[in-house]
Amino acid sequence: MTDLPLHGLRVLELASVLAGPQVGQFLAELGAEVLKIEAPTGDITRTWRTAAEAPDAPVTAYFSAANWGKTSRVLDLACATGQAELHALVAGADIVLTSYKPGDAEKLGADYATLSALNPRLLYGSITGYGPDSARAGYDAVLQAETGFMHLNAAGPGQPPQKMPVALIDLLTAHQLKEALLLALYQRERTGRGALLEVSLHDSALASLANQAATWLVTGQEPQPLGSGHPSIVPYGTVYTAADGTQLLLAVGSDGQFRQLCAVLARPAWATDARFSTNPARVVHRHELEELLRQRIAEVSGAELLKELEKRTVPAGAVRAVGEALSQPTARAMLLPITAAFPHPGLRTVAFRSSTWPVAAALAGPPVLGGK
Repeated sequence: MTDLPLHGLRVLELASVLAGPQVGQFLAELGAEVLKIEAPTGDITRTWRTAAEAPDAPVTAYFSAANWGKTSRVLDLACATGQAELHALVAGADIVLTSYKPGDAEKLGADYATLSALNPRLLYGSITGYGPDSARAGYDAVLQAETGFMHLNAAGPGQPPQKMPVALIDLLTAHQLKEALLLALYQRERTGRGALLEVSLHDSALASLANQAATWLVTGQEPQPLGSGHPSIVPYGTVYTAADGTQLLLAVGSDGQFRQLCAVLARPAWATDARFSTNPARVVHRHELEELLRQRIAEVSGAELLKELEKRTVPAGAVRAVGEALSQPTARAMLLPITAAFPHPGLRTVAFRSSTWPVAAALAGPPVLGGK
């Protein structure tokens, strides 16, 4: 691990659940030494099991999603002894990660003012639900509801809103904090000073609405749910079922790609039809085109269609289950190898590659409570 860019960096993770621990694993994959400080009851995700998991398994699948490469230590920060142990650790730390409700860190002696007085170079990453001025706890599903994601994720107008199947807002928040910490490390190299870095689930969610937010800000029109369809590109995102049962998705972003699609489907006239010849026209006539595509794709082999579209560089892909996706040859580089203590692969959080440092070949598996 000595040739990884964050080798020698010491991180104390006081955060729990997903957003903060994702940041901790990210830093561990880049070579940092990450000590997960847990209450006597442990991170709550240690108890979150699916029906398929053994009830006595020491590490749950959910906990393993964000806790590779760390060691665990139990400290009761509600008592003076635990706080003293934390303060001793902070003196030699570079980064502290927290996910407390505003006011809770002060009660536990784990707030920025207290810890930075012990270590002025400390970078303190704080995750809250709604910012430092709101005592309201943040929960991913609630934020998905409140920031427009569930509304947009419905199958269509008038259909029930749906939550994303992963804690998307937690993950987006983790990315915001990673970026803030890396910038703060760069700044500290120049100034020698630490920093308080605050990120909220609420602001991270709003920042990620992207074109959907811009639609409302620019036009004043409320973006409507389209299932997996795209509001300004057609055909893009809609799922079709081919004659062999293959479910596939098209992501046709240009008129040239659409002409190639029509040629592959042996329907060249669609490319010159005034209703479909340009993307703006296809957006207006979305339903007519999608119905034609649905009928035609149902007549052909999905496997052969995907092969031909790939040859012609028309973006398309088969719909895969999670296991299928992780079993693809292209997914191998994203998997962490099993360990003696945790005989299951893990999923990397670092998806980029550098020309000047290697990918971590392996990490310690997710730790048992208070153990290594």
